Amino acid sequence: MTRYLISFDDGAMTVSGEDLAAAGVASHAVVRAAQAAGVWVFGGRLQRQRATVVSADGTVVDGPFPETKAVVGGFCVLDVPTRADAEAWAVQFAWACRCDQEVREIMDDPDV
Repeated sequence: MTRYLISFDDGAMTVSGEDLAAAGVASHAVVRAAQAAGVWVFGGRLQRQRATVVSADGTVVDGPFPETKAVVGGFCVLDVPTRADAEAWAVQFAWACRCDQEVREIMDDPDV
């Protein structure tokens, strides 16, 4: 099977009030379904705008900054047979989270 990253941009999930609670219930239901199907690897929500960039020389700087066009806000990794399967799960997450989801294949390193 192949692992896929399904993610959404920070700030893309713009629901509030009553719908925020419903989105939480719906997204947790999709996570439980993925777990029950045996495809869930892991996932989570990222602390908003709390990243650092570490350079090869060891320099550490705060970033990325709000001017950055896209910052991951939440993600999951699923292990599924095909991209179409990953996209089908992304549809469920998009509906549950009320925002677009991005699907990327995670490339294996055969030497690791």
